[in-house]
Amino acid sequence: MGCRDSIILLSLLHASRSRHDPPIQAVTFDVGGTLIEPWPSVGHVYAEVAARHGFEDLSAAILNRQFAAAWQARQNFNHTRAEWAELVDATFEGLVETLPSETFFPDLYSCFAQPDAWRIFEDVLPTLDTLASRDLKLGIISNWDERLRPLLRQLRLFDYFDTVVISCEAGFSKPSPAIFEDAARKLALPPEAILHVGDSPEKDVQAACTAGLRTFELKRGASKSTDRQLRSLYELEALLEPKAGNSLH
Repeated sequence: MGCRDSIILLSLLHASRSRHDPPIQAVTFDVGGTLIEPWPSVGHVYAEVAARHGFEDLSAAILNRQFAAAWQARQNFNHTRAEWAELVDATFEGLVETLPSETFFPDLYSCFAQPDAWRIFEDVLPTLDTLASRDLKLGIISNWDERLRPLLRQLRLFDYFDTVVISCEAGFSKPSPAIFEDAARKLALPPEAILHVGDSPEKDVQAACTAGLRTFELKRGASKSTDRQLRSLYELEALLEPKAGNSLH
């Protein structure tokens, strides 16, 4: 099944379905930007932790901008503690005299392991409840570190998922197709029977397609849905509505 056919919205899916395509039996999700987000923002959390260590009155807006620039400048980020320390140092560069790696980075790293630093998007829990009630297997495929499993448990998300595949454990990071293939093996399903949803065109949509999964990009705030995007996870519920004959057959 081609990538284009795998990511067409409800109005087009039924018309384009192949009788050889299996029905969707599992849905996998990215985590950051898809299920949860830093709250109130990365910059706010960074400024709050810095203030506890005597670096007061830092602008959350400036920290957000410098974090975004530092994140975009990094290639092949493997989510190790050392790489996070370098990223945080780059974010605070020019704002503090002593870099966080020499001062408060351990506190900051621990802070993002706590549920208070994160917000679950409002469409997540209702959608997970609905999909679970339809006997669909659910999974996570995420580039993350050792903090993710405990965090998901504290956020009461972990028990929704039949499998959780994390880059630090799998030995592969998205966009490598190997991490998606690992998830398919753990779900005991062929890739074409799995729908993956994430917010990155490259690391979620293109990578999942390469591995043979069907996929949608989640782009909250978009003016309208397209044949490649969802504006909300609520739209995913409609796509997999049993009464519609599971339009992603």
